[in-house]
Amino acid sequence: MSIPVSVIIPTLNEAESISAFLRVLQPLREAGWELILSDGGSRDETVSLAEPRVDKIIVSTPGRATQMNNGAESASGEVLLFLHADTQLPQDAIAQLTAFVASNADWGRFDVALSGRRFMFRVVETLINLRSRITSVATGDQAIFIRRSVFRRLGGYARIPLMEDVEICKRLRRLSPPFCIRARVITSSRRWETRGIWKTIFLMWRLRFEYWLGVAPDKLFRRYYGRPGNV
Repeated sequence: MSIPVSVIIPTLNEAESISAFLRVLQPLREAGWELILSDGGSRDETVSLAEPRVDKIIVSTPGRATQMNNGAESASGEVLLFLHADTQLPQDAIAQLTAFVASNADWGRFDVALSGRRFMFRVVETLINLRSRITSVATGDQAIFIRRSVFRRLGGYARIPLMEDVEICKRLRRLSPPFCIRARVITSSRRWETRGIWKTIFLMWRLRFEYWLGVAPDKLFRRYYGRPGNV
């Protein structure tokens, strides 16, 4: 029996939360989905804690694009779903991806909700979803999914340290409009809470604008994280 979906999870030092995160995904394994952990060389117990709860573990150099490409290379599923370790899929994810498989779309993404309870988070997530629907560009937090054959034909994610999700969406939207799922993934609002909501909004829009102007992704990465990036 063919595997319908391979879930590829890039990780780096996620020991504190990886067990609880993967526990929620076990019903997907029972339904025939494949879980692949693509680790970037964690120095904590991420890999050992994850091992009983995933089907494959790939260890590589750090860098989200590299890790996701390596995970995809070993995947068996007809669909590749790229899921961040701080993001939860909706309860009807199986039904939603089944509908995608039956469609003519080559790729898609979920709407997103932020985990924080502040009213401003509702505004931010609404704007993210609206922007994504208008531009046909998604962020990694929206759990992008792509038919495996299409992903391989495109050569996977560009090996850049930031904006790899935006870059691949721009290539994908030339092939087909995204399959937009209104059911929401819930992603952590930690970075918004730590850095400040307005400061984060300004920074993200600034980075996107500079990327559109042609600023190199490695410079954007240093501006976002304050250190050199790996790809």
